[in-house]
Amino acid sequence: MEKVIKRPSTIPENAISGFCPGCMHSTVNKLIGEVLDELNVVDRTVEIICIGCGTLNLKYRENDQAVVAHGRACAVATGYKRCNPDKLVFTYQGDGDLASIGIAETIYAANRGENISVITINNAIYGMTGGQMAPTTMLGQKATTCPNGRDFNDVGAPVHMMDILNTLKAPVYLERVSCNTPANIKKTKAAIKKAFEYQLAGKGFSMVEVISNCPTNWNLSPLKTLEYMKEHNLKEFPLGVVRDRGGEIK
Repeated sequence: MEKVIKRPSTIPENAISGFCPGCMHSTVNKLIGEVLDELNVVDRTVEIICIGCGTLNLKYRENDQAVVAHGRACAVATGYKRCNPDKLVFTYQGDGDLASIGIAETIYAANRGENISVITINNAIYGMTGGQMAPTTMLGQKATTCPNGRDFNDVGAPVHMMDILNTLKAPVYLERVSCNTPANIKKTKAAIKKAFEYQLAGKGFSMVEVISNCPTNWNLSPLKTLEYMKEHNLKEFPLGVVRDRGGEIK
């Protein structure tokens, strides 16, 4: 019988996921591996990872990687890509990393139109470091640093990075996706593939924002997190293409 679905070559056969049960990080990592295989670019791919749940990728992926200081992924990716223009360079970042300590690096890499791809996981919380409020935490959502829920009068509203980047002239491709349904998983894979293809074609800066969950720090079962996402996260951060100026891929 022909094997239609197989393990991506970047994921070792003996790898056992350390991501929390129900977390969408593992799904996104599988999709990245599938895309790298389909584009036949594993041997020239470099993944820039910041501090956060994404650092687990070091154990579960075999493409070239670099772990950098918190928030500095886009800055390091810029330097690496400029020195190695033949490489596929992408960052893998959490929302706290990308939109808080790394917001300047993110905005200015996008503003310069750096030919890199950014994948950010927006689960509305700091996952690895204990469940603190993130820039993207929902209004009213509880976290260890806002036990009564996020208060607009205290810390403002959730930060929308896609909307911020969409005010800039240079970015080529911006899309918000999720892995909460099979149909959306397919769209997430297509978005990642398009971002990588645009980079390989030299078109410029792309970002794919994946609206995700965090069963552990939301204190909900995986199934309950899907309900919460539908009622809150996906209303605050609606899915879809924000900008696509890449045109035809040759």
